[in-house]
Amino acid sequence: MQICFCIFAPKKIRIMSVRVRFAPSPTGALHIGGVRTALFNYLFAKKLGGTFILRIEDTDQTRFVEGAEKYIIESLKWCDIAPTEGIGFGDGAYAPYRQSERKEIYKKYTQQLLNSEKAYYAFDTSEELDAMRERLKESSHQAYSLHTRLSMRNSLSMTKVEVAKLLDQNIPYVIRFKVDEGKNVVINDLIRGAVQVKSEEVDDKVLMKSDGMPTYHLAHLVDDYLMRITHVIRGEEWLPSAALHVLLYEALGWKNETPQFAHLPLILRPDGKGKLSKRDGQKFGFPVFALGWKGTTEETSFNGFREYGFEPEAVINFLALLGWNPGTEQEIFSLDELVKHFSIEKVQKAGARFDFDKAKWFNQQYILRMETEKIVERLTPLCLSKGYTNDSVFLTTFAHLMRERVQFFPEFLEKGYYFFEPVKSYDVAQLQKKWKSPIKEQFVEFIKEIESLPFDDAHVLENQVKGILTAREFKIGDIMPLLRLALAGVTAGPPVFETMLLLTKKETMQRLQNASTKFDALIGS
Repeated sequence: MQICFCIFAPKKIRIMSVRVRFAPSPTGALHIGGVRTALFNYLFAKKLGGTFILRIEDTDQTRFVEGAEKYIIESLKWCDIAPTEGIGFGDGAYAPYRQSERKEIYKKYTQQLLNSEKAYYAFDTSEELDAMRERLKESSHQAYSLHTRLSMRNSLSMTKVEVAKLLDQNIPYVIRFKVDEGKNVVINDLIRGAVQVKSEEVDDKVLMKSDGMPTYHLAHLVDDYLMRITHVIRGEEWLPSAALHVLLYEALGWKNETPQFAHLPLILRPDGKGKLSKRDGQKFGFPVFALGWKGTTEETSFNGFREYGFEPEAVINFLALLGWNPGTEQEIFSLDELVKHFSIEKVQKAGARFDFDKAKWFNQQYILRMETEKIVERLTPLCLSKGYTNDSVFLTTFAHLMRERVQFFPEFLEKGYYFFEPVKSYDVAQLQKKWKSPIKEQFVEFIKEIESLPFDDAHVLENQVKGILTAREFKIGDIMPLLRLALAGVTAGPPVFETMLLLTKKETMQRLQNASTKFDALIGS
């Protein structure tokens, strides 16, 4: 399909009671791109005092996956972008919100299109359709459309008697939309401006399948009309179908009720080459779902942002900036701030590259801004599960020491385990650089010297230790790395003297006094 983007300004948002919807299909885990679509609908509705609906589009029963609907609801709740009404969030005046429960409604409007000759029966078998595609391989018009329909087996190419006979015989059929030629379809997109498509480029899409279930094209449009949806905010992949939908609105007599469209940019792979897919998470080693999903096989099971250790607020902040630019240098937004600053006109047209390092940075920023009391509250059950102390005074100091050194909550105890239990392993590479004469002998002397020091104040302790090193003419760069290694097993971490105080003098001295034997065992005496 040839789509022409004109240099007209986007159509202004109508001043009315805004109603938007997020309408995923329950076919498996909800991709992070779907979460972003839900977020932008949520922000748009909240900003304009409107209504945000969750609708489940389950007309394709062959792709239905048990548990997917529940997963979608849980994902939106975890992200704190709960719809105003819809499946899992309370019925409004337009229930039901599950398309499989609205089957009879779609039949009514399909019949209306048939009666007005805007749709037609198509009896083509799968073999006949395959033959058509093969025949049109070299043609510029390869789809079932106004260019090919009369060569196929349908109610436009057959007599009424022939059609009636096939219907009486219960011969399987689908119902297709009849696209008229010579029309210039204009989609006034709030992000992309005026998009023009010639009707000759639009296929005669199936509206009703042979099993009596509607396709997405008909079902979502009827639902949007009946549910009074004012704005359709969806992914860019639906832009090629927008012309068909505009024509359908017109064919059903709803031209004046056509919602305004906004087609969001794609979320691209980290390298910018192509759309981020569900399987890219396994390929690149990062989550592409809000929550974990347990499939029937290992290949169809995935961890989500939640399981990876992300804070939901950080995920929302990260997703909001994938395609939307507030026009300022600000990057950290609370959900309320996102609502306040969000504007659909500031959503970009170009694809947004998925930068996982940036996502981790956002999560780190949220941990840094988190109140210490909340960190302690979150750490307490984790400590109890591992048999660690849950003393609030201890954990408050621990949180203070570790918060700048973690990107995810589980890392508090993963990276800082040595505050709760003996050192499990030592950085051998660093030991090999430092554990050699005469530094070894100096370190043993240093330990004896500090045993008499009071462990009451980190600043005082630091000055006293450095005074000892100066008096002994020991190099700080030789001794301090060994001190850290003895206490934590690594040379990087929280301030060493604050670490010593939290460990207590007894534990600190025990680790230091045992260090020589352990170091010798690792790299030789």
